[in-house]
Amino acid sequence: MPLSGITVLDLSRLLPGGFCSLLLADYGADVIKVEDTGAGDYLRWMEPRVATSEPSTANPSYVALNRNKRSVCLDLKQPAGRDALIRLAARADVLIESFRPGVMDRLGVGYATLAAHNPRLVHCAVTGYGQSGPDRDRAGHDLDYLAATGVLALGGAADGGPAMAGVQIADLGGGALMAAFAVMAALREREASGRGQFVDVSMAHGALSFLVLAAPDALATGRPVRRDAGLLNGGIVCYRVYACADGWVALGALEPKFWSAWCHGVGREDLVAHQFDGPDSPAADAVAAVFATRTRAEWEAFNAEHDCCVQAVAELEEALASPLVRERGMVVEATQPGAEAPVAMLGAPVGMSRTPADELRRHAPALGEHTREVLVEAGLDGAEIDELLAAGAARAAA
Repeated sequence: MPLSGITVLDLSRLLPGGFCSLLLADYGADVIKVEDTGAGDYLRWMEPRVATSEPSTANPSYVALNRNKRSVCLDLKQPAGRDALIRLAARADVLIESFRPGVMDRLGVGYATLAAHNPRLVHCAVTGYGQSGPDRDRAGHDLDYLAATGVLALGGAADGGPAMAGVQIADLGGGALMAAFAVMAALREREASGRGQFVDVSMAHGALSFLVLAAPDALATGRPVRRDAGLLNGGIVCYRVYACADGWVALGALEPKFWSAWCHGVGREDLVAHQFDGPDSPAADAVAAVFATRTRAEWEAFNAEHDCCVQAVAELEEALASPLVRERGMVVEATQPGAEAPVAMLGAPVGMSRTPADELRRHAPALGEHTREVLVEAGLDGAEIDELLAAGAARAAA
């Protein structure tokens, strides 16, 4: 597999670091979750809608994010636990963590310490606002990062508040994907230099980078894009979401050929010249009236005939059952210990002709399931491991 032979220590919890290491694991990396000796990763305790009183390895969210990984439990507040992590890091290629800046140093396992034992280590820190700057110590979540960087303000109706996305844009795009890219770039550079490095991933700044088109325009003109006023956020009639007879339809006819095809297809050639009119224009009212006359299925059939970038807005359950998702193998089922039935989840999104991903090499691990196994690989003998476990500096699954 593409990343066979790469060992990753993942000290993060929840989504951003976990999704980054999931991508690496699906393509062959040996990802070792380093969890505390208490509750472990919070996702073990969180069912999709309610918190549970006992850790679970059958929670679908936990299973989906932690397949293909191993789990070792260490108490980094104890010297013995800290020393065990240093020994693990000495043979690792990558370490991912999501503590606030300075926490790893206070625990005695910061980059300088780890690099002294393994100069080839790539240490990737995923934080909300980065390792420097005025907000480095500030707590936050996805919504906060989008709010701080102007991303949140771009979506929604002009006469209402900003629209909240249904997925974690900053966590996944600004954090996990940027971290995966940065790790791969650092590993590639290491091939030439022989040295690892510290990688500073800020979810806020990663999300800010998504304004690659909007920001230069705002900087040049001094006129920031407002809701319902920009090219891609509802400000033109050819690129908007419209209500139809039984739901919603997205029209993405930015190129004149697609807009012309739509206008001719519905018999409204008079609208061709009004492609870039605003949402409060007569043209917008006319387009809305046309969309309201047909169902989503009818608009899908219309698009198949006229090829004009019309797409019915699918509910999540519809999308997951659709040929678009199923025929690309984007839903897979994993057998998980403790689960009454196979757990369905999303598959790997990127196809590779010779070395494809393998989403189902390992089930999601129980808390500390691989503690002994991993510590043996790091060079600890049985007596040392027993001593760690007896002192509570490590924990193994029963």
